[in-house]
Amino acid sequence: MKFYKQDAITELYSDVVRIEHNKETDVFTAFDVDGNEVSLNMSNVNTKATELETADNDEATAKANLKASAKAKLIAGEALTEDEANTIVL
Repeated sequence: MKFYKQDAITELYSDVVRIEHNKETDVFTAFDVDGNEVSLNMSNVNTKATELETADNDEATAKANLKASAKAKLIAGEALTEDEANTIVL
């Protein structure tokens, strides 16, 4: 499982070195190298987390589409593009 909020925090706040997540309250607390708490704008974090998740989903969809295209071309006896060929595991 991917932790998009944690990834978003580290991308948005370069000074964060440690993140704590209280699962009961769903509250994230971030700390810098000196142990000081870093103030988080959770609206920005949630937006970035959604962007990261969407990018991952788009990448997975593109890869699945490429594999399907490669399979269809192999069945039809057509030449594959390099990207399609790279999806085939031998």
